[in-house]
Amino acid sequence: MKMPELSLSLFALTLANLAPLAGVFLFGWDAAVLILLYWTENVVVGLYNIIKIALVRVNSPAGQFGKLFSIPFFCLHFGGFCAVHGLFLLVFFKMGDGGDFFPKDPWPAHLVFLQMLISVIKTLWQNLPDGMGWPIIGLFISHGISFVQNYLGKKEYASFTISKLMNQPYKRIVLMHITIIAGGVPIMLMDSPIPLLCILVVLKVGMDISLHVKEHTSERVSIV
Repeated sequence: MKMPELSLSLFALTLANLAPLAGVFLFGWDAAVLILLYWTENVVVGLYNIIKIALVRVNSPAGQFGKLFSIPFFCLHFGGFCAVHGLFLLVFFKMGDGGDFFPKDPWPAHLVFLQMLISVIKTLWQNLPDGMGWPIIGLFISHGISFVQNYLGKKEYASFTISKLMNQPYKRIVLMHITIIAGGVPIMLMDSPIPLLCILVVLKVGMDISLHVKEHTSERVSIV
């Protein structure tokens, strides 16, 4: 089996994922902070995925219509997914009042999920633990480098399909967060000893590298 190349995007991804170790040692982060940081990555991935859908190559008017439908649908569906997930985490970790996440003047229909997501992000921002801002910026930069190098530079936009892009973030999030929460919650209950926090970070690094390599080396399906 051919070993993956040590690309700039893979290096940036690894570096961004190791940044939380500084938070553990310098700011005394616990497992709850790490899990919330990893939740913010969902939002980062979702934002870049919207751009990917907008730029994916289609060869027919029906494909262009598919874009116009898929982008708002993804925003509502993925935004709602992130909102409910984030709400659960903030309430579980006692960050903010759970009632604040349910707006008194809700937006119409499914737009209320985006409104809830904004409330979750606002609450997290207002209660941002010391030093957490820099790792969040690092995640934006890391995924941005991957977007430029792989999606644009390697022209993945010409081989990905809208369907693949719509589903891709969910696979990553479900696998990643089941593992992180399953490991993080017991660590938190044990008062977050530093050695176990380091293991949690390393586990996240390993999973991210594996998912990144699989995503960018898997067989591409040509668009018809």
